[in-house]
Amino acid sequence: MTGWGLSTIGRAALDLLLPAACAGCGELGSPCCPACAAAFDGARLFARGERVHALARYDGVARRLVLAYKEQGRRDLAAPLGQLLATAVPLLPRAGPDSTGTWWLVPVPSRRIAARARGGSHLERLARHCAAQLAADGHAVAVAPALELGAGARDAVGLARAERVANLAGRLRLRPAGAPPPGTPVVLLDDVVTTGATVDACLRTLTAGGLEVTAALALTAV
Repeated sequence: MTGWGLSTIGRAALDLLLPAACAGCGELGSPCCPACAAAFDGARLFARGERVHALARYDGVARRLVLAYKEQGRRDLAAPLGQLLATAVPLLPRAGPDSTGTWWLVPVPSRRIAARARGGSHLERLARHCAAQLAADGHAVAVAPALELGAGARDAVGLARAERVANLAGRLRLRPAGAPPPGTPVVLLDDVVTTGATVDACLRTLTAGGLEVTAALALTAV
Protein backbone atom coordinates (compact mmCIF):
# COMPACT_ATOMS: atom_id res chain seq x y z
CA MET A 1 0.00 0.00 0.00
CA THR A 2 1.36 3.42 -0.92
CA GLY A 3 2.03 6.30 1.46
CA TRP A 4 -0.70 8.26 -0.31
CA GLY A 5 -3.17 5.46 0.46
CA LEU A 6 -2.21 5.33 4.12
CA SER A 7 -2.51 9.08 4.41
CA THR A 8 -5.96 9.06 2.83
CA ILE A 9 -7.22 6.22 5.02
CA GLY A 10 -5.76 7.83 8.12
CA ARG A 11 -7.43 11.13 7.35
CA ALA A 12 -10.78 9.43 6.77
CA ALA A 13 -10.48 7.59 10.09
CA LEU A 14 -9.68 10.81 11.93
CA ASP A 15 -12.66 12.51 10.29
CA LEU A 16 -14.89 9.81 11.79
CA LEU A 17 -13.33 9.89 15.25
CA LEU A 18 -12.79 13.61 15.81
CA PRO A 19 -15.32 16.47 15.73
CA ALA A 20 -14.85 18.98 12.93
CA ALA A 21 -12.73 22.02 13.73
CA CYS A 22 -13.24 25.37 12.03
CA ALA A 23 -10.43 25.88 9.52
CA GLY A 24 -10.49 29.60 10.26
CA CYS A 25 -10.17 29.68 14.04
CA GLY A 26 -9.98 26.09 15.29
CA GLU A 27 -13.29 26.12 17.17
CA LEU A 28 -14.80 22.65 17.38
CA GLY A 29 -18.19 21.90 15.93
CA SER A 30 -18.11 22.71 12.21
CA PRO A 31 -15.66 23.13 9.31
CA CYS A 32 -16.44 26.86 9.21
CA CYS A 33 -17.98 28.51 12.27
CA PRO A 34 -20.51 31.36 11.89
CA ALA A 35 -17.99 33.97 13.03
CA CYS A 36 -15.48 32.95 10.35
CA ALA A 37 -18.17 32.58 7.69
CA ALA A 38 -18.99 36.24 8.32
CA ALA A 39 -15.68 37.13 6.66
CA PHE A 40 -17.48 36.44 3.36
CA ASP A 41 -20.30 38.89 2.69
CA GLY A 42 -22.46 38.09 -0.30
CA ALA A 43 -24.46 41.27 0.19
CA ARG A 44 -21.38 43.53 -0.04
CA LEU A 45 -19.41 42.27 -3.00
CA PHE A 46 -15.82 43.29 -3.58
CA ALA A 47 -15.62 44.36 -7.26
CA ARG A 48 -12.68 43.69 -9.56
CA GLY A 49 -14.05 45.34 -12.68
CA GLU A 50 -17.51 45.38 -14.23
CA ARG A 51 -18.07 41.63 -14.28
CA VAL A 52 -15.66 40.24 -11.66
CA HIS A 53 -16.69 40.14 -7.99
CA ALA A 54 -15.53 38.47 -4.78
CA LEU A 55 -17.02 37.84 -1.37
CA ALA A 56 -13.92 38.97 0.51
CA ARG A 57 -10.34 40.15 0.20
CA TYR A 58 -7.71 37.43 0.17
CA ASP A 59 -6.37 37.93 3.67
CA GLY A 60 -7.02 37.01 7.30
CA VAL A 61 -9.72 34.45 8.00
CA ALA A 62 -10.95 34.31 4.40
CA ARG A 63 -7.46 33.46 3.16
CA ARG A 64 -7.01 30.74 5.80
CA LEU A 65 -10.29 29.11 4.85
CA VAL A 66 -9.57 29.16 1.12
CA LEU A 67 -6.06 27.75 1.61
CA ALA A 68 -7.38 25.04 3.93
CA TYR A 69 -9.90 23.97 1.30
CA LYS A 70 -7.61 24.27 -1.71
CA GLU A 71 -4.23 23.15 -0.41
CA GLN A 72 -4.68 21.40 2.94
CA GLY A 73 -7.22 18.71 2.16
CA ARG A 74 -10.20 20.25 3.97
CA ARG A 75 -12.85 18.97 1.55
CA ASP A 76 -15.43 19.41 4.30
CA LEU A 77 -15.25 23.14 3.52
CA ALA A 78 -16.79 22.65 0.07
CA ALA A 79 -20.34 22.75 1.46
CA PRO A 80 -20.09 25.89 3.62
CA LEU A 81 -18.01 27.78 1.07
CA GLY A 82 -20.35 26.74 -1.74
CA GLN A 83 -23.30 27.91 0.32
CA LEU A 84 -21.62 31.29 0.82
CA LEU A 85 -21.18 31.66 -2.95
CA ALA A 86 -24.85 30.78 -3.43
CA THR A 87 -25.95 33.73 -1.30
CA ALA A 88 -24.20 36.09 -3.72
CA VAL A 89 -25.10 34.61 -7.12
CA PRO A 90 -28.64 36.11 -7.33
CA LEU A 91 -27.23 39.50 -6.20
CA LEU A 92 -24.57 39.77 -8.91
CA PRO A 93 -24.96 42.95 -10.99
CA ARG A 94 -25.95 42.17 -14.61
CA ALA A 95 -26.15 38.42 -13.97
CA GLY A 96 -29.26 36.35 -14.42
CA PRO A 97 -30.72 32.98 -15.43
CA ASP A 98 -31.49 31.85 -18.96
CA SER A 99 -34.89 32.16 -20.63
CA THR A 100 -36.16 29.10 -18.74
CA GLY A 101 -35.13 30.57 -15.38
CA THR A 102 -32.05 28.36 -14.98
CA TRP A 103 -28.79 29.70 -13.55
CA TRP A 104 -25.71 28.20 -15.23
CA LEU A 105 -22.49 27.94 -13.18
CA VAL A 106 -19.13 27.36 -14.87
CA PRO A 107 -16.17 26.48 -12.59
CA VAL A 108 -12.67 27.64 -13.48
CA PRO A 109 -10.76 24.46 -14.47
CA SER A 110 -7.87 22.97 -12.52
CA ARG A 111 -4.68 21.40 -13.82
CA ARG A 112 -5.14 17.65 -14.08
CA ILE A 113 -2.30 16.89 -11.68
CA ALA A 114 -3.75 19.30 -9.11
CA ALA A 115 -7.24 17.83 -9.50
CA ARG A 116 -5.89 14.31 -8.92
CA ALA A 117 -4.09 15.44 -5.76
CA ARG A 118 -7.30 17.07 -4.48
CA GLY A 119 -9.58 14.13 -5.22
CA GLY A 120 -11.18 15.90 -8.19
CA SER A 121 -11.68 19.46 -9.33
CA HIS A 122 -12.04 21.50 -6.15
CA LEU A 123 -13.84 24.27 -8.03
CA GLU A 124 -16.33 21.91 -9.66
CA ARG A 125 -17.02 20.48 -6.20
CA LEU A 126 -17.52 24.01 -4.89
CA ALA A 127 -19.83 24.82 -7.81
CA ARG A 128 -21.97 21.76 -7.12
CA HIS A 129 -22.43 22.72 -3.48
CA CYS A 130 -23.26 26.25 -4.60
CA ALA A 131 -25.84 24.82 -7.00
CA ALA A 132 -27.33 22.60 -4.29
CA GLN A 133 -27.88 25.61 -2.06
CA LEU A 134 -29.39 27.66 -4.90
CA ALA A 135 -31.76 24.76 -5.63
CA ALA A 136 -32.70 24.58 -1.95
CA ASP A 137 -33.48 28.30 -2.14
CA GLY A 138 -35.89 27.67 -5.00
CA HIS A 139 -33.72 28.44 -8.04
CA ALA A 140 -33.34 26.26 -11.11
CA VAL A 141 -29.60 25.75 -11.55
CA ALA A 142 -27.07 23.70 -13.51
CA VAL A 143 -23.30 23.24 -13.26
CA ALA A 144 -21.50 23.32 -16.61
CA PRO A 145 -17.85 22.10 -16.56
CA ALA A 146 -17.36 23.89 -19.87
CA LEU A 147 -13.62 24.65 -19.60
CA GLU A 148 -10.53 22.48 -19.49
CA LEU A 149 -6.78 22.98 -19.22
CA GLY A 150 -4.53 21.10 -21.58
CA ALA A 151 -1.25 19.47 -20.64
CA GLY A 152 1.76 21.63 -19.88
CA ALA A 153 0.14 24.31 -17.73
CA ARG A 154 2.27 25.19 -14.70
CA ASP A 155 1.14 25.95 -11.16
CA ALA A 156 0.28 29.66 -11.30
CA VAL A 157 1.33 30.42 -7.72
CA GLY A 158 4.01 33.12 -7.77
CA LEU A 159 3.63 33.90 -11.47
CA ALA A 160 3.24 37.51 -12.60
CA ARG A 161 0.31 38.44 -14.84
CA ALA A 162 2.30 38.18 -18.09
CA GLU A 163 3.60 34.77 -17.02
CA ARG A 164 0.09 33.60 -16.20
CA VAL A 165 -1.15 34.75 -19.60
CA ALA A 166 1.66 32.84 -21.32
CA ASN A 167 1.02 29.80 -19.13
CA LEU A 168 -2.60 29.59 -20.33
CA ALA A 169 -1.99 30.45 -23.98
CA GLY A 170 -3.16 27.58 -26.15
CA ARG A 171 -3.97 25.42 -23.12
CA LEU A 172 -7.34 26.76 -21.96
CA ARG A 173 -10.15 25.57 -24.17
CA LEU A 174 -13.89 25.06 -24.33
CA ARG A 175 -15.13 21.58 -23.47
CA PRO A 176 -18.21 21.17 -25.68
CA ALA A 177 -19.46 18.11 -23.77
CA GLY A 178 -19.75 20.19 -20.61
CA ALA A 179 -21.02 23.44 -22.12
CA PRO A 180 -24.61 24.68 -22.28
CA PRO A 181 -26.12 25.72 -25.65
CA PRO A 182 -24.62 28.79 -27.39
CA GLY A 183 -26.12 32.06 -26.20
CA THR A 184 -26.68 30.79 -22.66
CA PRO A 185 -25.84 33.30 -19.91
CA VAL A 186 -23.34 31.82 -17.43
CA VAL A 187 -21.64 32.77 -14.17
CA LEU A 188 -17.97 31.85 -13.82
CA LEU A 189 -16.90 30.62 -10.36
CA ASP A 190 -13.38 30.83 -8.89
CA ASP A 191 -11.72 30.64 -5.48
CA VAL A 192 -9.06 33.37 -5.68
CA VAL A 193 -8.59 36.22 -8.16
CA THR A 194 -5.03 37.53 -8.05
CA THR A 195 -3.79 39.17 -11.25
CA GLY A 196 -7.07 38.46 -13.06
CA ALA A 197 -5.28 36.69 -15.92
CA THR A 198 -7.03 33.35 -15.39
CA VAL A 199 -10.50 34.87 -15.10
CA ASP A 200 -9.90 37.03 -18.18
CA ALA A 201 -8.74 33.99 -20.18
CA CYS A 202 -11.82 32.04 -19.08
CA LEU A 203 -14.11 34.92 -20.03
CA ARG A 204 -12.55 35.14 -23.49
CA THR A 205 -12.73 31.39 -24.08
CA LEU A 206 -16.36 31.15 -23.03
CA THR A 207 -17.32 34.18 -25.11
CA ALA A 208 -15.49 32.80 -28.15
CA GLY A 209 -17.49 29.59 -27.64
CA GLY A 210 -20.76 31.52 -27.99
CA LEU A 211 -21.66 31.80 -24.31
CA GLU A 212 -22.68 35.00 -22.56
CA VAL A 213 -20.61 35.44 -19.41
CA THR A 214 -22.69 37.78 -17.30
CA ALA A 215 -20.42 37.72 -14.23
CA ALA A 216 -17.47 36.06 -12.53
CA LEU A 217 -17.71 35.36 -8.81
CA ALA A 218 -14.85 34.33 -6.54
CA LEU A 219 -14.61 33.61 -2.85
CA THR A 220 -11.69 36.04 -2.52
CA ALA A 221 -9.67 38.54 -4.52
CA VAL A 222 -6.36 40.28 -3.92
